[in-house]
Amino acid sequence: MFTTKRLASIAAVAALVMLAAACGGGGGSGSSEPSAGGTPKLIGDGTLKVGYVLPETGQLAFLGPPQIQALKLAVKQINANGGVLGKQIPDPVAADEAGDQAVAQQSADRVLASNVQAVIGAAASGMTLAIIDKITGAKVVECSASNTAPTFTNYRDGGYYFRTAPSDVLQGPVLADTVVSDGYTNIAIVARADDYGKGLADATAKSLRQAGATVALNSTYDPNATNFSATVQKVVNAKPDAVVVIAFEEGKQILKGLIETGYGPGKVGVYGADGLRSEELPKLVDPNNPSVLAGMKGTAPASAENAQFVNSLQQFAPSLKELQFAPQAYDCMNVIALAGEQAGTNNPAVFKNDMVAVTRDGTKCSTFAACKSLIGAGTNIDYQGVSGPLDFIAAGEPGGATIEVYSYDKSGQLQSVKTVQSSPVA
Repeated sequence: MFTTKRLASIAAVAALVMLAAACGGGGGSGSSEPSAGGTPKLIGDGTLKVGYVLPETGQLAFLGPPQIQALKLAVKQINANGGVLGKQIPDPVAADEAGDQAVAQQSADRVLASNVQAVIGAAASGMTLAIIDKITGAKVVECSASNTAPTFTNYRDGGYYFRTAPSDVLQGPVLADTVVSDGYTNIAIVARADDYGKGLADATAKSLRQAGATVALNSTYDPNATNFSATVQKVVNAKPDAVVVIAFEEGKQILKGLIETGYGPGKVGVYGADGLRSEELPKLVDPNNPSVLAGMKGTAPASAENAQFVNSLQQFAPSLKELQFAPQAYDCMNVIALAGEQAGTNNPAVFKNDMVAVTRDGTKCSTFAACKSLIGAGTNIDYQGVSGPLDFIAAGEPGGATIEVYSYDKSGQLQSVKTVQSSPVA
């Protein structure tokens, strides 16, 4: 007996046939039409090919290795369990987003030229905005492990874009509550002038006001500037009792300027977000004083406590220092692979319709092998990611989130304070 998800997949294929859409992804090889009997044809020899556009250089280079290695670990484990549709996934096609839109676009072109059916990345929301139309326009599935800008929830991507990281609509309230719970009432926010910065700043400001706090400043800055003294001066002029800095690596200069003007940790409350969550941040701000950020707090999308995954990743890539967004990248690959198994094809024009379905409303399973077995038995699945339950909404993103509150201690160590569940506010 066909399950609901099987019927949905067949319906999607039938619709493609009625439209005569021979629009095979991955460079146009193959067809999305079903063969006789209703089974979707495979692209090429049926091998699922993936690539990535992730930061290996640039401001977010620290986020590249954990995502890349997690992706490769997922591929290794999938292949050890028979691959997708009986075919081994080749090594992912690699490309650097480099923190530069032009480079990211060139990288996306190279990956697409390799006839992939799915792309993992980009890491930065701004870099994804530079390449999303290329990838989804080529009818290739894109899954980001770390895009958090609210922009993507309603982005017109033809149903090809997904993310395993939660929207900042879910992180903003937790960041605001962290600030207010610490007793601060007059807050200045400075943020990158991009979709990530503006989206998280606005979500945080809204929640601060709802909690009764005053937003003394909500200002954006050019992240490509070489001098941030004007941004620091805006904070000084606002006379806040707490400052929220939404930045990437350039935030080290803003934090240094705040400290020099008497608005550092210990003087006022200082808070960051996921773009500043790095073991190296205190050294970047002051190489000679590891306690420079003692007391600073921040928030970031967290992962469920999954010691087995962490151990597996550390054994696979023992040199990794950062693990941020690694679970989400691992989940991207598994969702793509399971969607292909569910749809019975490596054609992204078809398996994109199962990306949401394999994450909800079925029998729970937490490994590719277990989920693949259930699919083979005709059972609806609910993949439980290593980053936590995904439960994608129709927009192709988590409907809820686990947000970590972190801090820096006097020795410069990054500490996880707690995790908080966040759901959309009705």
